[in-house]
Amino acid sequence: MGAQTYLVALGSNMRHPRHGPPRRVLKAAMAALHGNGLDCAAASPIIETAPIGPSQRRFANAACLVRTDLVPEAMLERLHAIESAFGRRRMGIRWRARVLDLDIILWSGGFHAGPGLTIPHIAFRERAFVLAPARRIAGTWRDPIGGLTVQQLFARLTKPHPLRRGSNVVGPLAQSVEQLTFNQ
Repeated sequence: MGAQTYLVALGSNMRHPRHGPPRRVLKAAMAALHGNGLDCAAASPIIETAPIGPSQRRFANAACLVRTDLVPEAMLERLHAIESAFGRRRMGIRWRARVLDLDIILWSGGFHAGPGLTIPHIAFRERAFVLAPARRIAGTWRDPIGGLTVQQLFARLTKPHPLRRGSNVVGPLAQSVEQLTFNQ
């Protein structure tokens, strides 16, 4: 199939016994990506973000552009192997604390749908913790579904939303509230 490029999101919110706190886990994961037959061509700065779901710990997040000859399913297997090597166990509650999370966000081949893998990542457009680091290394990469760049998606997601007259609800929540209908 030839050389492929993947945008990979990295996240951690647990200390690793050898690598230390989440920021250092991500640095070690970037080195593991590079040393596992993958070429980590570019890496974003690491940012800290609030958790979603039941976890109480803050996350360290980053993104890498990875070049490889691997097809998407083989790339996913390689990422899962790296997560496992860091102690990740895929079971239990979603969004819980984890030592390492590696997700394929975009792929140079465009759209891919297969068992257990959809590219682009199904929720990346709504996740500032993915888009913020990704825009630093892949800001001009276009979403093959909607056509917007990563930078445009980030700007759209983080754009301030003005208050409507008489409203005290702000941002995307205001739009959601306006769409609700109540049954009496």
